[in-house]
Amino acid sequence: MGCFQSTLGPSKQPLNHANGGNGGSAAVGDGVSPGFSEFSLAELKTATDNFSSKSIVSEGGEKAPNVVYRGRLQNRRLIAVKKFSKLAWPDPKQFAEEAKGVGRLRHKKVANLIGYCCDGDERLLVAEFMPNDTLAKHLFHWENQTPEWAMRLRVALYIAEALEYCSIEGRPLYHDLNAYRVLFDENGDPRLSCFGLMKNSRDGKSYSTNLAYTPPEYLRNGRVTPESVIFSFGTVLLDLLSGKHIPPSHALDMIRGKNILVLMDSHLEGNFSGEEATAVFNLASQCLQYEPRERPSVKDLVTTLALLQNKADVPSYLMLGIPKPEDVPPTPPQPLSPMGDACSRLDLTAIHQILVSTHYKDDEGTNELSFQEWTQQMRDILEARKRGDLAFRDKDFKTAIDCYSQFIDVGTMVSPTVYARRSLCYLFSDQPDAALRDAMQAQCVYPDWSTAFYMQSVALSKLDMHKDAADMLNDAAQLEEKRQRSMKGS
Repeated sequence: MGCFQSTLGPSKQPLNHANGGNGGSAAVGDGVSPGFSEFSLAELKTATDNFSSKSIVSEGGEKAPNVVYRGRLQNRRLIAVKKFSKLAWPDPKQFAEEAKGVGRLRHKKVANLIGYCCDGDERLLVAEFMPNDTLAKHLFHWENQTPEWAMRLRVALYIAEALEYCSIEGRPLYHDLNAYRVLFDENGDPRLSCFGLMKNSRDGKSYSTNLAYTPPEYLRNGRVTPESVIFSFGTVLLDLLSGKHIPPSHALDMIRGKNILVLMDSHLEGNFSGEEATAVFNLASQCLQYEPRERPSVKDLVTTLALLQNKADVPSYLMLGIPKPEDVPPTPPQPLSPMGDACSRLDLTAIHQILVSTHYKDDEGTNELSFQEWTQQMRDILEARKRGDLAFRDKDFKTAIDCYSQFIDVGTMVSPTVYARRSLCYLFSDQPDAALRDAMQAQCVYPDWSTAFYMQSVALSKLDMHKDAADMLNDAAQLEEKRQRSMKGS
């Protein structure tokens, strides 16, 4: 069952996913995250000016094995499109399943995958576009200023946190992690490119960088492991420390010789803490151990780097030396309804009043029960729903969650309204992850229900995913207007 409507251009059929995800901050059991879509080749050709060489943004240019293009959709949203060679993924089903797996992830420290395309021999991935270049550009080819020390520490932590999130969500393998895979968004915050979560091909190499930077075990058996990712993270730490792309073997010689100051980036002009630099050097050394089992875990990386952070209140764009972003959310296509207005203001009390007043009028047609199903069990779960409704009305949200969960877990009946109500209960209980899952499940039951989209927009806002929230709010408003027009015409 599909669980969302595309927010990225022309309407698509909801995607079907046979394999369940692992839950997490923006996934439901059998779906991908909000804003994920299958694109047509025609859409992506239009977006990239027919894959013009002028649209190429990957440093490898046209000779790179998998070229990345900058594009713009009809709704004006900027995208990055990765184009694979024709023989990389011969089976379109395998490519689609791999893309959908990556598409389940949503995190504010990942440049998230928002779609894919399988059309003839074409295999393409579509991701959020990051407008402020790569870490490699800022470290190795900077024009105005090199990233200051505090920014480098922030980059290390954010990428470690992104890797930890991916690992928790069942995607621990990251292919060819390097300074080109670290991108900067409109706020100057570092993000991990989602493209590295997929192999370059079904059976092909996972590394395209110089062999000097490749984990030793990969050279032995050609396989990427979670420990291989840690090794590659160590090479990124070296880049951050030195401002150069130094082969790990050379850097380790310097570390063993205690030539830390020799390795440090001279462009920092000594503006760094020796104690912090030593801690990062030690961490890099651990990551680059020859034996995979001797390397730290991704959780260890986050713990160590979190303790080194400073200038936490300074925005990334200031430290990166880029202009302050213009934070202007998209304008809704028409004046918002009371529900839309309440969601845009994150007014949970107003949303509660609306859901109470509308009761279950939108559930009509979502269940067809035979006479045989009206058993004692059915009467019990309806009684559980009734108790949940009373608790919901009285703002006893913990009891409402318990009662609605009894109704949902039996599974005999499905109710989008119950999911929406429990979603709001979770929001009142400061559990936006659970709220988002319920709102998405409501959409599974009722794919064109504006309330499901509205609730997703609020949960996404609470998760600080403001662009996705704004897109979802616009989609909800459009669906609500479409339904009102159809009711007037009928």
